[in-house]
Amino acid sequence: MPIYSMTGYASAQSSLQSVVESPSSPTIRLGLEIRSVNSRFLDLTFKLPDELREFEPLMREHLSAQLRRGKVEVKASIASSDSQGVSEPSSKLLQKLSSIEDNVRVWLPKAAPLSVSEVLRLSTPTTPGGAELGAPLTELLKETLKNLLTARAKEGARLTSSMLERIAQLKALTTKVTPIVPQLVEQQRLKFLERWREALGLGQKEMPTSGAGADAAGTLSEAAHDRALTEAANFAIRIDVAEELTRLSSHLSEIEHLLSPTKNTESLGKRLDFLIQELHREANTLGSKSTSLELTRIGVDMKVLIEQLREQVQNIE
Repeated sequence: MPIYSMTGYASAQSSLQSVVESPSSPTIRLGLEIRSVNSRFLDLTFKLPDELREFEPLMREHLSAQLRRGKVEVKASIASSDSQGVSEPSSKLLQKLSSIEDNVRVWLPKAAPLSVSEVLRLSTPTTPGGAELGAPLTELLKETLKNLLTARAKEGARLTSSMLERIAQLKALTTKVTPIVPQLVEQQRLKFLERWREALGLGQKEMPTSGAGADAAGTLSEAAHDRALTEAANFAIRIDVAEELTRLSSHLSEIEHLLSPTKNTESLGKRLDFLIQELHREANTLGSKSTSLELTRIGVDMKVLIEQLREQVQNIE
């Protein structure tokens, strides 16, 4: 199934014949625009002319069946193609009005004759309404909604490609961290040993070199060595990020799985948003355990990439 972005735009128009028959009768243009941006839930707003307000529940039902999330604005319009403002009555229409007037005056002799303004008003095309607008509006909505889904699918494909690139970069950074931690532990162990050797050397200068003093010096040397190893072990525990790296890799693999074409995309945006929060948490823990400039730089690069992912995920439906 395609992955949809919540950002999209689509518009469509259709033409309707006016009610009054006249050579210069203008056509009625029915227009529809749909805009959508990201939102936590589905938020539908309508800007409709008075002639179309009765169809808002129908339009809301169609949109709710196809869209799950996003702030969606629907704008409809009705316009006439007549640019002159006054329609010239046809001969057939004038004959019909004259016949009607004669029939009326047979029964109502005192009825006033039709004026020019009344003839023009009766011959002016009227906008279709009610049932006449329902069917064409429904078809126009289906067409516009189809175009909107196509636009959102294109934007979703672009976002997916960009997200997969950043996931690959995060995986590369995760792999880069793995060999750094053992090197840091070994460097710190050597530093501890060197410090204890220096301390031991200073102590041995002040102690006798034979008898009980020599035995004490040997015991002190062993204790110093053990203490150095203990400190190195404690340091290794403090900076151990194996668990964080494992969870990072797991979350990245899960995001890749969710972005696969064969995966069900229902509630995809919310699932991805949760995983991005978990990535942030692991990256922050990784940064807090950093004891080297290189590891700090990697942590910062990870946070930048995760923030970019978060911005993109906010547009996924």
